[in-house]
Amino acid sequence: MMNVVKKILLAIALPLTLFAGWYFLSADSESFYSPPLEKILVAFGDTWGLDRLRADVAPSVLRLLAGFLLAALIGVGAGVAIGMNLRLRAVTEPVLEFFRAIPPPVLVPVIMLFAGIGDAMKVIVIVFGCIWPILLNTVEGVRAVDSVVLETARSYGVNGVARITKVILPSAGPQIAAGLRQALSIAIILMVISELFAASNGLGFTIVQFQRSFAIPEMWSGIILLGLLGFVLSLLFRLAERRALRWYEGLRAAQRQS
Repeated sequence: MMNVVKKILLAIALPLTLFAGWYFLSADSESFYSPPLEKILVAFGDTWGLDRLRADVAPSVLRLLAGFLLAALIGVGAGVAIGMNLRLRAVTEPVLEFFRAIPPPVLVPVIMLFAGIGDAMKVIVIVFGCIWPILLNTVEGVRAVDSVVLETARSYGVNGVARITKVILPSAGPQIAAGLRQALSIAIILMVISELFAASNGLGFTIVQFQRSFAIPEMWSGIILLGLLGFVLSLLFRLAERRALRWYEGLRAAQRQS
């Protein structure tokens, strides 16, 4: 219990210190563009009520989750197939490197031509940006599976789908989780960027509207909310990762103790 409390205190110590420093250093600020943190916090409470959360934050989160989960499904599936087949990897690698080098925001106008300006466009932008770290990490994780483990599974008759679900995916799990973690950060960024184009709701849209109407404290409050959203999603992902990779966490703990 004490270890858990200690970890929590260590995790929140720096954010609290930064917020305290921001609060005191900005207390006497008279700048229109950099208002005191106290004023921003008041605007936060007044702005982000239940109605605003339902109208702007909920759609953003749903688009983010839809894009992230779809990218995870495609990335892991394609990554396993490519990682298990050297010939397929040789054929697809140039194409993957080409598309990975294209910044997703550049494709937003192109995607709008085919998908319109609705939620589909925003989800596709998130998918296109998130799929590459997931795909490439999955490929490397599958290729790194110990050959002894694969041969042992084959000798026991573990083939087909069972070979993938019981041997390859668990062994490549830490590498896949690393790709998913990177993709989650990218998804949050692309969620905001996609809402800057022909949107009528969403967190990114609302922040820009505040900026254009010179509602600066409200704009800063939206940025803080965006950071809090990223923190919560990262925390939830970490909890899910620890649960899915219990064996790996236990192995690392045993290695540290030895």
